[in-house]
Amino acid sequence: MVRTGRPKAELILSDDERAALEGWVRRSSTPQAWALRCRIILACAEGASNKEVAARLGSTQHAVGRWRSRFLEHRIAGLGDMPRSGGPRSVTDAQVAEVVTRTLEMTPKNATHWSTRTMAQEMGLSQSTVSRIWRAFGLQPHRTEGFKLSTDPFFVDKVHDVVGLYLDPPERALVFCVDEKSQIQALDRSQPVLPMMPGVPQRMTSDYVRAGTTTLFAALDVASGKVIGSLHRRHRADEFKKFLVTLDKQTPPGLDLHLVLDNYATHKTPAIKAWLLAHPRFHLHFTPTGSSWLNLVERWFAELTNKQIRRGVHKSIQALEKDIRSWIAQWNTDPKPYVWTKTADEILERLASYLNRIPDSEH
Repeated sequence: MVRTGRPKAELILSDDERAALEGWVRRSSTPQAWALRCRIILACAEGASNKEVAARLGSTQHAVGRWRSRFLEHRIAGLGDMPRSGGPRSVTDAQVAEVVTRTLEMTPKNATHWSTRTMAQEMGLSQSTVSRIWRAFGLQPHRTEGFKLSTDPFFVDKVHDVVGLYLDPPERALVFCVDEKSQIQALDRSQPVLPMMPGVPQRMTSDYVRAGTTTLFAALDVASGKVIGSLHRRHRADEFKKFLVTLDKQTPPGLDLHLVLDNYATHKTPAIKAWLLAHPRFHLHFTPTGSSWLNLVERWFAELTNKQIRRGVHKSIQALEKDIRSWIAQWNTDPKPYVWTKTADEILERLASYLNRIPDSEH
């Protein structure tokens, strides 16, 4: 006979209890721990087992059983933290919820964001208490991150096209991520760089002397990670066509070349279109407008900047270009391909979930 476990008391919600629980779940400022307990009780009221509820909500059977039992005994009051040993709590659940709500939905009168001191003064709590609440709920009002949403009308199609090349490249073809890093400055510090010593980091002056600029055209082979680069003093369609000629010469002639690149005007001039018609093995795939994060060569440019350009000292353009060529050659001795992992559907789903959090008036 199959063992089904101990029978569980039926959990039935009143209309008021269901309305209260569903209201807390819907409210974006509800603490996540409290919202999870509400979801557990709502799922249990549907007749699901502890195992089913745990799997659905990403919890554990033990936690589901605990909150089910407490609700049956104390109703909604049982979802709060039970008394513990030691001194009584000086901060109530209502105060915690109010701190979280004010942090998420309000700003102080004389500032753009809260600090622990201003929130403590507003709520009549200590600064350390506010800090603990913020850490518990992952709130960081002092931080901000930038973003940019593409307005390209063909955004979805282009994401599928580019990501499809990364995850399922065509046979007998090479996929290259192509872009230009323009206006790379040859900078010489106004005074000599002081070397690092024990306990003292390397020091350099904040002002510098400009010796000129150069532009790097680069193509990153998605499969191998190798880079084909070309340096030019100007950044026009003529230079881009010269780079395409270099790419044509340095790749096996029997393979098609699929290039992922942005919508810069030099990529679409009549001269470039005519050259592409004469070289049918080249296939261009454009990223959506404002979506350079889709182009893997941008990650390689970050490597070049961090490891060679940012802290480099160059007295002339020739010295800068020599160092860039040497760095590319060194990279190609042991290239590291960047592996794309997310599918186009996963990217679009993540973007949709982000947009759903923005109020309609701000779309």
